[in-house]
Amino acid sequence: MSAETYTFDDLAVVMGTYNEEAAVGTVLDDIAAVTDDRAEVVVVDSSDDDTPEIARERGATVIEQPPRGYGEAVREAVLTPDRPVVVTTDCDDTYPMEALPQFLDRIEEGYDVVSGDRLYYGADAMPPFNRLGNVAFALLASLLLAERVHDVTTGMRAYRRELLHEIEWTENTGLSAELLLRPVARGYDVVEEPIEYRERAGETTLDPLSGGFDIARSILRVCYEEQFG
Repeated sequence: MSAETYTFDDLAVVMGTYNEEAAVGTVLDDIAAVTDDRAEVVVVDSSDDDTPEIARERGATVIEQPPRGYGEAVREAVLTPDRPVVVTTDCDDTYPMEALPQFLDRIEEGYDVVSGDRLYYGADAMPPFNRLGNVAFALLASLLLAERVHDVTTGMRAYRRELLHEIEWTENTGLSAELLLRPVARGYDVVEEPIEYRERAGETTLDPLSGGFDIARSILRVCYEEQFG
């Protein structure tokens, strides 16, 4: 790994949003506080509430699109910034923005992807059914890739920008898993970094059963394509 030096001026934090007016302001305020308001923020939004207005008031670049799913929004978000380090996060205040300097340090060490591992500390704020599903997803992906991964659906990761443009991203609901599994399968330098996970603010729009099925199917498809495609 070849190390480079990065500052918050090299950082973009991106997210897809859908009716997250209860939390998005807090998340953006936290990003600004941690990075001295130097990080670029990109929000791809499909809301019919005040989420985009709240984001714009805090200086974020807001890209509005019709509701087409998680993957469509996040794919647009990760491919938009010009800054060399791109961090994904969710807009529900579950992820610790205070971990941003730690993620940037790991990229500076030479890693291509730094993936936040929520399960390391137990993810007690996560509903038990969701936690069990995430453990199962990680075990399935580890078996298929023959390499141990611990949290394949985390929404908080840091990437070197060029990696995001070198890989074609194809999944929707399962994009969070794809964003880890394809780099792992292709031999990029990936590290999982333990992070705390908080109870979400506002209501979730993801059905755990149908969403879980879609994620499992994405894991199977992505791992098959990487092994045999």
